[in-house]
Amino acid sequence: MKKVLMVAYHYPPFGGGSGIHRTLKFSRYLSEYGWQPIVLTISPHAYPRREKAEDGVPAGVLTARAFALDTARHLSFRGAYPQWMAVPDRWVTWWPTAVSIGASLIRKHRPQAIWSTYPIATAHMIGLALHRLSGLPWVADFRDPMVEKDPVTGEEFPRDPLVRKVSSWIEERTVKLCNRAVFTTPGTLSMYANRFPEIPDSQWALIANGYDEEDFAAAERQNHARPATGKPVVLLHSGVLYPSERDPMAFFQALSELRRSGKISAAILKVVLRATGHDEDYRAPLRQLGIEDIVSLEPTIPHNDAVAEMLNVDGLLILQATNCNRQIPAKAYECLRAGRPIFAMTDPAGDTASLLRAEGIESIVPLDSKNDIANGLLNFLAKLGNGSDHVRPSVERHSRKARTRELAALLDSF
Repeated sequence: MKKVLMVAYHYPPFGGGSGIHRTLKFSRYLSEYGWQPIVLTISPHAYPRREKAEDGVPAGVLTARAFALDTARHLSFRGAYPQWMAVPDRWVTWWPTAVSIGASLIRKHRPQAIWSTYPIATAHMIGLALHRLSGLPWVADFRDPMVEKDPVTGEEFPRDPLVRKVSSWIEERTVKLCNRAVFTTPGTLSMYANRFPEIPDSQWALIANGYDEEDFAAAERQNHARPATGKPVVLLHSGVLYPSERDPMAFFQALSELRRSGKISAAILKVVLRATGHDEDYRAPLRQLGIEDIVSLEPTIPHNDAVAEMLNVDGLLILQATNCNRQIPAKAYECLRAGRPIFAMTDPAGDTASLLRAEGIESIVPLDSKNDIANGLLNFLAKLGNGSDHVRPSVERHSRKARTRELAALLDSF
């Protein structure tokens, strides 16, 4: 069996966020397609939040952990630290030990390829160094853009000029030296192809995110009975709500106006925002708008429980701002698999909306339009009341196993 060295920050026991599932599921399924994964990740103490155990690591996957410190927690004094100590990210200290351990793993196990994954830029720095040292083919999994400029506001990401400058350098070196650059959405791939016109089209690849069928099968075996149809209708958003990329304020304002007009109430509608990551930013607005009894901010729960919750609500919410038109939330694929009605607040011109329309989702309104959200939500609730369940065809092609098959095929091409 061929071997691939996978460089990834997000891996168990990392806790929080959906980014972990891409690498984790690739490592879980690659052996079914002729590739044995060797995962080079970071020491657990470097994670801001950890699960209690490494339950999620697949059996038989060799996992090597390189020492690193989180600059913000381990190298700061009274919460402050020199900027250069967190460039390109807070885990830059991972680089020297990971390169050393990675080189040792290559000598011992003789993998046929290297794979590294963003959004921790240091992972690509490690992949680049190991590629140059070994000469092995290197797949750079960008997922989302490393450097980007909002076409509407002109705002640049990363916002910090020094981090942006270093990220641009890493991005350019990675694109020009890797054997394949992989993205999760058509919009991001197109942006990079335009940014680097000298790179041949054969070097770009698209492997989207997805859902894991095993997670849903386990949740369905729990046999949770869906609440009987009635009031209140429960709508769920499960996952982080970034204040800039998934700002829910227009949604909150729409709910407030609908309440004042008597069209909704706590007896009619309950909105559950699970694990927003920014609860403290939203408590005061909910109270000021008078909808704190309609919108419930709920804590993080284990992933299996979160999947089960998605299966047992009346509808699911997706939020994605215009400045993320080239991105698709990983959670969107789980929403599709859950088979529940979906109300999406996102730019109709973005990649998220394109995915949803392809799957027959019609309830799509702009995230920043209070009036469109209010009107769209009323129509959505009316459809639920009429028993419309937005039944969709099989979405197996969006499964993590199907995505892993695509990665294996890419690796086989070297």
